Amino acid sequence: MELFNKSGVLVSSVLVLVGALIACQAQVDAVPSSTVIEAAAMQLGPQGQPAAERRLQEWADQGSPVAQRELALRYLSKPEKRREAKQLFERAASAGDAQAAVGLVGMAHDGASGVSGVTGGSSAALSAGRVIKEAATVNYIAH
Repeated sequence: MELFNKSGVLVSSVLVLVGALIACQAQVDAVPSSTVIEAAAMQLGPQGQPAAERRLQEWADQGSPVAQRELALRYLSKPEKRREAKQLFERAASAGDAQAAVGLVGMAHDGASGVSGVTGGSSAALSAGRVIKEAATVNYIAH
């Protein structure tokens, strides 16, 4: 009888451990909170870290407006990625991220001022206005 109790405890312990491992794996694919994303973006530094940037890209692809905005902010310093930055700002602002809408307006202003990387200043300004209106209609939650 004592042997059965010991093996029963062992089996149940193994089952609990397997369940915990499955739960941890499921959380790896989840998008973290906005605070975690912003902290990760701040730790990238001016030179950037490819692994951290890839993680931001994954979160942005999963639909996180905060990750889209933070990635767009990273891309602003890279002339070859400014078009992608604009697209990320648009996606984040359309999802209700007010800071992304401000970034989009800034890009539109830079384009109207003749800053390279964003062309069509008036059309970019119209696009920014449209996205800000969309963001205003979404249930905005401060990040």
